[in-house]
Amino acid sequence: MLEILNNYGLILLIGEYPHGPLGGLAMTLILAASALLLSFPLAILVGIARTSPLIAVSRLAALYANTIRGLPLLLLVFWAYFAVPMLFGKSVNATVVMLVALIVYESAYLGEIVRAGIVALPRGQQEAARTLGMGYWTTLRKVILPQALYNMIPSMMNQFVVVVKNTSLAYVIGVDELTNAAYQVNSQLLTKPFEVYALLAMTYFLVCFLLSRSVEALERRITRNRRSRPA
Repeated sequence: MLEILNNYGLILLIGEYPHGPLGGLAMTLILAASALLLSFPLAILVGIARTSPLIAVSRLAALYANTIRGLPLLLLVFWAYFAVPMLFGKSVNATVVMLVALIVYESAYLGEIVRAGIVALPRGQQEAARTLGMGYWTTLRKVILPQALYNMIPSMMNQFVVVVKNTSLAYVIGVDELTNAAYQVNSQLLTKPFEVYALLAMTYFLVCFLLSRSVEALERRITRNRRSRPA
């Protein structure tokens, strides 16, 4: 395993960069972070719509969120792989296709996190804002969302851990991320599949473990900040 790291460590870490396209673990993290950041605005809209007083809007958002969450991500990847080129009228980079699939998928899950954060706030927050003459959107923008989003930071970080693991499905459409890099290394070695994929599993575990510990540290900090606030 040390020999594999010594000979192919850079491929697993950054792919063929700088003499070729970026790949490996670097592409996995970039893909996951981009998907989370780009899906966040859409997730806020979904979360707001899920808590909307307008029944039609709420039901439509619920239909979207429940439908997407009820589908395997792999199916969305295949749909995006065929649908995105049709929409653009030309072939599209596989990385872009995977990013689109992840954005759609994560917007549904993050939307539910946003909805939970809004619902979890005491109803008195809205009533107090309305008493001060604030409208629905002003209350949402200045009172509800800032508190809800702050409370949701650990949940969003946990979702980032999930996205990192989900990027491994990009391998099926040829995106040069960590799993694909491991496949390429295994194809060159041929005789050490156990060592290569054990190394792959250890890498995913280490990344997700470090992210999980970061989430725990954030949760403790948020808890301390809540307790330190005056009642």
